[in-house]
Formats: sequence, structure tokens, C-alpha cells
Amino acid sequence: MLQIDGLNTYYGDSHILRGVSLSLAEGTALGLLGRNGMGKTTLIRTLMGFVPAASGRIAWRGQVVTGAAPERMARLGLGYVPEGRGIFPNLSVRENLLMAARAGTDGQKVWTYERVLETFPRLTERLGHGGQQLSGGEQQMLAIGRALMTNPQLLILDEATEGLAPKIVTEIWRVVGGIRASGISALIVDRNYRAVLAHTDRALVLEKGLVVLDGDSATLALDGAALTRYLGV
Repeated sequence: MLQIDGLNTYYGDSHILRGVSLSLAEGTALGLLGRNGMGKTTLIRTLMGFVPAASGRIAWRGQVVTGAAPERMARLGLGYVPEGRGIFPNLSVRENLLMAARAGTDGQKVWTYERVLETFPRLTERLGHGGQQLSGGEQQMLAIGRALMTNPQLLILDEATEGLAPKIVTEIWRVVGGIRASGISALIVDRNYRAVLAHTDRALVLEKGLVVLDGDSATLALDGAALTRYLGV
């Protein structure tokens, strides 16, 4: 459903992505790994249209969307949970969720307000609270729930567990497993490479904007030497 070929992206004179290519099949999950500053978030932001690509090609379901605006990518069925969560602090939990509610590109509303609250029971107790009143874990749940309210075909998670307590991290990964079971494709960035490899079908590793490893997640999980070399673990 997603095909990226030879993507090059710059920040000023800095060459960040260097000919990155990847593919993601429908109903599967792809992990994106690498140390800090290796281009993972830039790749996602280029895909979503927040950062322009200098060259290369991005295709979504066979349609070239290189350079498409973020709002168009969202309408095409990509749900994005950015690093830092990006919730609206002055809106209540209820408002954050309902403002994003819409049918999917196929007209279906599989992820309803009620289903999101069933998935995140903690949010039910906070419906009237402003976004700024929530804990970090609750904000992350809200960010994921808001993305699900758009009924996406692909859910992109950028550092969904960063800075959270271990108990909340476990809960987030449980939810990710449930989302995958629902049939939504996923692109996952997280520092916990073991968790990423356990919740994805395939993974690739970026090193200074280059793809240096790309393969089956279960196989990569067994390649300790390569993971140590590129992830420093």
C-alpha cells in the first residue's frame, strides 16, 4: 500500500535522507529503527508532507503523492501520532477526540468514539479534563485515540512510549497489538527495538539517512551483532 523509492531530503545544506526506499504491504506493520538523529522522524515527516523531498518518489496505493500536503495525506487514510503527541492542550479530552472523528476512505466508521474509550478506559474518567491536565501517559493515549478516530488505513507512531512509566508503556504496546489485530497497517518508530521487532512484521534500520538493514523482524531480532553495531545496544 505504501512504496517509497530513492527519497532524498535536506534541512538547509544538511543531507538527511540519502536515497531511502521502503515498502509496506496492506495489513502489515513496519518498524523503523536507528539511533537519535539518523533520519527516522524526517522520513515520517517527509512522507506526511511536512518536509519537502528534494528527490525520490512516494506512492500510496499506486498513486504518486510526493509533496502532497499533510491534510491530503490524512484524507487519504494516514493517521499520524507525532513525537511530542501534539494534542490540543486547551480542548477537553472529549473535544480532542470528537474534532477528529470521520469515516475512513471506504466510508466505514470502525473506530467510533465509544470504541476508542473502550480501548482507553482511563480517558473515560478524564473526558472533561483539558489536554494540559493529563499525565504524559494519558496524553499519549489521547493522541493515539484521536488518530484512530480518523479511521486510518495506516497508523504512524513516532516514539509512542518515550518518557512514559513502565506500566503505561506496557499498556501502549498492548493497544498497539490490538490495533494491529484490527487490520490497520502500522509504521512504528520507538527506541525500544525489542518491542518494535516484537510488534512488527518487517523492520529497517537507518544510519545517517541510509537504510543499512532491512528484513523480517523476527530474523533481525536474532542478529545481535548487527543490532549492536547500528543501535548501540
